[in-house]
Amino acid sequence: MTEKSLNASSFSVDKVARLQGEPEGVSRLIPVWLRNWRTPEVLLRLVSPIVLLLAWELASELGLIPQRVIAAPSQIGGTLWAMIVSGELGKHLLVSLQRALLGLSIGVSIGVVAALVTGLSKRGEVILDSPMQMLRTIPSLALVPLFILWFGIGEFTKIALIVTGTIFPVYLNLFAGIRNIDPKLIEAANTLGLNRRELIWHVILPGSLPSFFVGLRYSLGISWLALVFVEQINTTAGIGFLASDARDFMRTDVIVICLLIYSVLGLLIDGLIRTLERFALAWRPSFVRN
Repeated sequence: MTEKSLNASSFSVDKVARLQGEPEGVSRLIPVWLRNWRTPEVLLRLVSPIVLLLAWELASELGLIPQRVIAAPSQIGGTLWAMIVSGELGKHLLVSLQRALLGLSIGVSIGVVAALVTGLSKRGEVILDSPMQMLRTIPSLALVPLFILWFGIGEFTKIALIVTGTIFPVYLNLFAGIRNIDPKLIEAANTLGLNRRELIWHVILPGSLPSFFVGLRYSLGISWLALVFVEQINTTAGIGFLASDARDFMRTDVIVICLLIYSVLGLLIDGLIRTLERFALAWRPSFVRN
Protein backbone atom coordinates (compact mmCIF):
# COMPACT_ATOMS: atom_id res chain seq x y z
CA MET A 1 0.00 0.00 0.00
CA THR A 2 1.38 3.43 -0.96
CA GLU A 3 1.90 6.35 1.41
CA LYS A 4 -0.88 8.25 -0.33
CA SER A 5 -3.44 5.49 0.27
CA LEU A 6 -2.36 5.15 3.91
CA ASN A 7 -2.93 8.87 4.47
CA ALA A 8 -6.33 8.66 2.83
CA SER A 9 -7.29 5.69 5.04
CA SER A 10 -6.16 7.52 8.17
CA PHE A 11 -8.11 10.59 7.12
CA SER A 12 -11.30 8.62 6.66
CA VAL A 13 -10.98 6.93 10.07
CA ASP A 14 -10.29 10.28 11.77
CA LYS A 15 -13.25 11.82 9.99
CA VAL A 16 -15.56 9.09 11.27
CA ALA A 17 -14.17 9.56 14.77
CA ARG A 18 -14.84 13.31 14.64
CA LEU A 19 -18.38 12.70 13.44
CA GLN A 20 -18.94 10.34 16.41
CA GLY A 21 -17.65 12.89 18.86
CA GLU A 22 -14.33 11.14 19.54
CA PRO A 23 -10.97 12.93 19.56
CA GLU A 24 -9.06 12.74 16.30
CA GLY A 25 -6.80 9.71 16.08
CA VAL A 26 -8.42 7.89 19.01
CA SER A 27 -10.09 5.28 16.81
CA ARG A 28 -6.69 4.26 15.45
CA LEU A 29 -5.55 3.44 18.99
CA ILE A 30 -8.55 1.16 19.73
CA PRO A 31 -8.33 -2.39 18.32
CA VAL A 32 -10.98 -3.42 15.85
CA TRP A 33 -12.24 -6.27 18.08
CA LEU A 34 -12.70 -3.83 20.95
CA ARG A 35 -14.62 -1.33 18.82
CA ASN A 36 -16.97 -4.12 17.71
CA TRP A 37 -17.39 -5.61 21.19
CA ARG A 38 -20.89 -6.48 22.27
CA THR A 39 -21.58 -7.71 25.79
CA PRO A 40 -22.83 -11.33 25.64
CA GLU A 41 -26.39 -11.86 26.77
CA VAL A 42 -25.24 -14.42 29.34
CA LEU A 43 -23.20 -11.75 31.14
CA LEU A 44 -26.09 -9.31 31.03
CA ARG A 45 -28.36 -11.91 32.64
CA LEU A 46 -25.85 -12.32 35.47
CA VAL A 47 -25.95 -8.65 36.41
CA SER A 48 -29.23 -8.71 38.33
CA PRO A 49 -28.44 -11.89 40.36
CA ILE A 50 -25.02 -10.48 41.30
CA VAL A 51 -26.57 -7.18 42.37
CA LEU A 52 -29.16 -9.08 44.41
CA LEU A 53 -26.46 -11.14 46.15
CA LEU A 54 -24.43 -8.02 46.94
CA ALA A 55 -27.50 -6.29 48.39
CA TRP A 56 -28.31 -9.42 50.39
CA GLU A 57 -24.75 -9.57 51.78
CA LEU A 58 -24.75 -5.87 52.63
CA ALA A 59 -28.11 -6.10 54.38
CA SER A 60 -26.84 -9.07 56.41
CA GLU A 61 -23.66 -7.24 57.39
CA LEU A 62 -25.66 -4.21 58.52
CA GLY A 63 -28.00 -6.37 60.56
CA LEU A 64 -31.05 -5.57 58.45
CA ILE A 65 -31.55 -9.30 57.77
CA PRO A 66 -31.03 -11.34 60.97
CA GLN A 67 -29.23 -14.66 60.69
CA ARG A 68 -32.22 -16.48 62.17
CA VAL A 69 -34.24 -15.29 59.16
CA ILE A 70 -31.66 -16.24 56.53
CA ALA A 71 -27.87 -16.47 56.54
CA ALA A 72 -25.62 -14.20 54.51
CA PRO A 73 -24.37 -15.44 51.11
CA SER A 74 -20.78 -15.51 52.40
CA GLN A 75 -21.79 -17.75 55.29
CA ILE A 76 -23.77 -20.02 52.97
CA GLY A 77 -20.78 -20.31 50.65
CA GLY A 78 -18.45 -21.13 53.52
CA THR A 79 -20.78 -23.79 54.88
CA LEU A 80 -21.21 -25.30 51.42
CA TRP A 81 -17.45 -25.56 50.93
CA ALA A 82 -16.99 -27.13 54.37
CA MET A 83 -19.67 -29.74 53.65
CA ILE A 84 -18.09 -30.57 50.29
CA VAL A 85 -14.60 -30.94 51.73
CA SER A 86 -15.78 -33.11 54.61
CA GLY A 87 -17.71 -35.40 52.24
CA GLU A 88 -20.93 -34.95 54.20
CA LEU A 89 -22.76 -33.35 51.29
CA GLY A 90 -21.70 -36.02 48.80
CA LYS A 91 -22.94 -38.83 51.04
CA HIS A 92 -26.39 -37.32 51.51
CA LEU A 93 -26.61 -36.30 47.85
CA LEU A 94 -25.92 -39.84 46.66
CA VAL A 95 -28.70 -41.23 48.87
CA SER A 96 -31.22 -38.68 47.56
CA LEU A 97 -30.27 -39.32 43.93
CA GLN A 98 -30.71 -43.07 44.38
CA ARG A 99 -34.18 -42.60 45.86
CA ALA A 100 -35.34 -40.10 43.24
CA LEU A 101 -33.99 -41.96 40.20
CA LEU A 102 -35.19 -45.38 41.39
CA GLY A 103 -38.70 -44.09 42.10
CA LEU A 104 -38.76 -42.15 38.82
CA SER A 105 -37.62 -45.12 36.72
CA ILE A 106 -40.20 -47.48 38.26
CA GLY A 107 -43.00 -44.93 38.00
CA VAL A 108 -42.21 -44.05 34.39
CA SER A 109 -42.02 -47.74 33.44
CA ILE A 110 -45.45 -48.43 34.94
CA GLY A 111 -46.90 -45.33 33.30
CA VAL A 112 -45.53 -46.29 29.87
CA VAL A 113 -46.87 -49.85 30.07
CA ALA A 114 -50.30 -48.64 31.20
CA ALA A 115 -50.43 -46.00 28.44
CA LEU A 116 -49.50 -48.56 25.78
CA VAL A 117 -52.19 -50.96 26.99
CA THR A 118 -54.95 -48.34 27.08
CA GLY A 119 -53.76 -46.34 24.09
CA LEU A 120 -53.31 -49.22 21.66
CA SER A 121 -56.33 -51.27 22.69
CA LYS A 122 -59.94 -50.22 23.12
CA ARG A 123 -60.51 -53.17 25.44
CA GLY A 124 -57.44 -52.16 27.47
CA GLU A 125 -58.83 -48.64 27.81
CA VAL A 126 -62.15 -49.95 29.09
CA ILE A 127 -60.46 -52.19 31.67
CA LEU A 128 -57.56 -50.04 32.86
CA ASP A 129 -58.28 -46.36 32.23
CA SER A 130 -61.00 -45.93 34.85
CA PRO A 131 -58.89 -47.31 37.74
CA MET A 132 -55.96 -45.17 36.61
CA GLN A 133 -58.10 -42.04 36.59
CA MET A 134 -59.45 -42.85 40.04
CA LEU A 135 -55.97 -43.38 41.48
CA ARG A 136 -54.75 -40.20 39.80
CA THR A 137 -57.18 -38.08 41.80
CA ILE A 138 -55.84 -39.39 45.13
CA PRO A 139 -53.05 -37.12 46.44
CA SER A 140 -49.85 -39.07 46.98
CA LEU A 141 -49.42 -37.60 50.45
CA ALA A 142 -52.82 -38.97 51.46
CA LEU A 143 -51.40 -42.47 50.97
CA VAL A 144 -48.67 -41.97 53.58
CA PRO A 145 -50.59 -43.39 56.60
CA LEU A 146 -51.71 -46.43 54.59
CA PHE A 147 -48.24 -47.08 53.17
CA ILE A 148 -46.69 -46.83 56.62
CA LEU A 149 -49.20 -49.40 57.93
CA TRP A 150 -48.52 -51.71 54.99
CA PHE A 151 -44.76 -51.36 54.49
CA GLY A 152 -43.46 -49.70 57.65
CA ILE A 153 -41.24 -46.59 57.61
CA GLY A 154 -38.31 -48.01 55.69
CA GLU A 155 -36.94 -47.28 52.23
CA PHE A 156 -39.70 -49.19 50.46
CA THR A 157 -42.34 -46.71 51.62
CA LYS A 158 -40.25 -43.75 50.44
CA ILE A 159 -39.69 -45.24 47.00
CA ALA A 160 -43.36 -46.27 46.73
CA LEU A 161 -44.52 -42.70 47.41
CA ILE A 162 -42.23 -41.36 44.67
CA VAL A 163 -43.49 -44.06 42.28
CA THR A 164 -47.16 -43.20 42.86
CA GLY A 165 -46.47 -39.55 42.09
CA THR A 166 -44.53 -40.16 38.86
CA ILE A 167 -46.80 -42.68 37.12
CA PHE A 168 -49.64 -40.45 36.02
CA PRO A 169 -47.93 -37.57 34.14
CA VAL A 170 -46.29 -40.10 31.81
CA TYR A 171 -49.47 -42.15 31.53
CA LEU A 172 -51.74 -39.21 30.63
CA ASN A 173 -49.37 -37.59 28.15
CA LEU A 174 -48.36 -40.79 26.37
CA PHE A 175 -51.97 -41.95 26.17
CA ALA A 176 -52.95 -38.62 24.61
CA GLY A 177 -49.98 -38.80 22.23
CA ILE A 178 -50.97 -42.25 21.00
CA ARG A 179 -54.62 -41.34 20.51
CA ASN A 180 -53.81 -38.04 18.76
CA ILE A 181 -51.69 -39.52 15.97
CA ASP A 182 -52.60 -37.90 12.66
CA PRO A 183 -55.17 -40.19 10.91
CA LYS A 184 -53.49 -39.41 7.59
CA LEU A 185 -50.34 -41.13 8.83
CA ILE A 186 -52.36 -44.21 9.75
CA GLU A 187 -54.03 -44.17 6.34
CA ALA A 188 -50.67 -43.82 4.57
CA ALA A 189 -49.22 -46.71 6.58
CA ASN A 190 -52.19 -48.93 5.67
CA THR A 191 -51.77 -47.96 2.04
CA LEU A 192 -48.13 -49.05 2.19
CA GLY A 193 -49.21 -52.42 3.54
CA LEU A 194 -47.86 -52.17 7.09
CA ASN A 195 -49.29 -54.70 9.51
CA ARG A 196 -50.40 -53.73 13.02
CA ARG A 197 -47.05 -54.44 14.62
CA GLU A 198 -45.17 -52.42 12.01
CA LEU A 199 -47.74 -49.64 12.30
CA ILE A 200 -47.16 -49.39 16.04
CA TRP A 201 -43.38 -49.52 15.77
CA HIS A 202 -42.84 -47.20 12.80
CA VAL A 203 -45.74 -44.74 13.10
CA ILE A 204 -47.55 -44.67 16.44
CA LEU A 205 -44.64 -44.90 18.86
CA PRO A 206 -42.42 -42.33 17.08
CA GLY A 207 -45.39 -40.00 16.70
CA SER A 208 -46.17 -40.17 20.43
CA LEU A 209 -42.58 -39.51 21.58
CA PRO A 210 -43.07 -35.73 21.97
CA SER A 211 -45.95 -36.31 24.38
CA PHE A 212 -43.91 -38.91 26.24
CA PHE A 213 -41.09 -36.45 26.86
CA VAL A 214 -43.54 -33.84 28.14
CA GLY A 215 -44.86 -36.38 30.64
CA LEU A 216 -41.34 -37.43 31.58
CA ARG A 217 -40.38 -33.88 32.46
CA TYR A 218 -43.51 -33.47 34.57
CA SER A 219 -42.73 -36.74 36.36
CA LEU A 220 -39.22 -35.52 37.04
CA GLY A 221 -40.54 -32.43 38.79
CA ILE A 222 -42.97 -34.48 40.86
CA SER A 223 -40.21 -36.91 41.87
CA TRP A 224 -38.25 -34.03 43.42
CA LEU A 225 -41.35 -32.74 45.21
CA ALA A 226 -42.07 -36.20 46.59
CA LEU A 227 -38.43 -36.63 47.58
CA VAL A 228 -38.52 -33.49 49.72
CA PHE A 229 -41.44 -34.96 51.66
CA VAL A 230 -40.40 -38.60 51.97
CA GLU A 231 -36.97 -37.66 53.29
CA GLN A 232 -38.70 -36.15 56.32
CA ILE A 233 -40.03 -39.59 57.30
CA ASN A 234 -37.65 -41.38 59.67
CA THR A 235 -34.50 -40.84 57.60
CA THR A 236 -30.88 -40.71 58.66
CA ALA A 237 -29.46 -39.67 55.28
CA GLY A 238 -30.45 -37.56 52.30
CA ILE A 239 -30.80 -33.90 51.43
CA GLY A 240 -34.23 -33.79 53.05
CA PHE A 241 -32.74 -35.17 56.25
CA LEU A 242 -30.11 -32.42 56.17
CA ALA A 243 -32.82 -29.77 55.83
CA SER A 244 -34.91 -31.29 58.62
CA ASP A 245 -31.90 -31.52 60.94
CA ALA A 246 -30.89 -27.94 60.09
CA ARG A 247 -34.40 -26.76 60.94
CA ASP A 248 -34.10 -28.19 64.44
CA PHE A 249 -30.84 -26.29 64.98
CA MET A 250 -32.01 -23.13 63.15
CA ARG A 251 -29.24 -23.48 60.55
CA THR A 252 -30.67 -21.35 57.76
CA ASP A 253 -27.42 -21.63 55.79
CA VAL A 254 -27.78 -25.42 55.53
CA ILE A 255 -31.47 -25.12 54.61
CA VAL A 256 -30.63 -22.73 51.77
CA ILE A 257 -27.90 -25.11 50.56
CA CYS A 258 -30.42 -27.98 50.46
CA LEU A 259 -32.86 -25.85 48.46
CA LEU A 260 -30.10 -24.90 46.02
CA ILE A 261 -29.14 -28.54 45.57
CA TYR A 262 -32.73 -29.54 44.83
CA SER A 263 -33.06 -26.79 42.22
CA VAL A 264 -29.68 -27.35 40.56
CA LEU A 265 -30.10 -31.13 40.37
CA GLY A 266 -33.59 -30.75 38.96
CA LEU A 267 -32.26 -28.35 36.34
CA LEU A 268 -29.38 -30.65 35.39
CA ILE A 269 -31.57 -33.73 35.03
CA ASP A 270 -34.14 -31.74 33.06
CA GLY A 271 -31.31 -30.62 30.77
CA LEU A 272 -30.29 -34.26 30.33
CA ILE A 273 -33.84 -35.17 29.33
CA ARG A 274 -33.97 -32.25 26.89
CA THR A 275 -30.72 -33.46 25.31
CA LEU A 276 -32.15 -36.96 24.98
CA GLU A 277 -35.29 -35.44 23.47
CA ARG A 278 -33.19 -33.52 20.94
CA PHE A 279 -31.56 -36.72 19.69
CA ALA A 280 -34.73 -38.81 19.80
CA LEU A 281 -36.75 -36.23 17.84
CA ALA A 282 -34.07 -35.25 15.35
CA TRP A 283 -36.21 -36.77 12.58
CA ARG A 284 -38.89 -34.08 13.03
CA PRO A 285 -38.49 -31.33 10.41
CA SER A 286 -40.09 -28.80 12.74
CA PHE A 287 -37.88 -29.66 15.72
CA VAL A 288 -35.84 -26.62 16.80
CA ARG A 289 -32.16 -27.50 17.15
CA ASN A 290 -30.89 -24.09 18.20
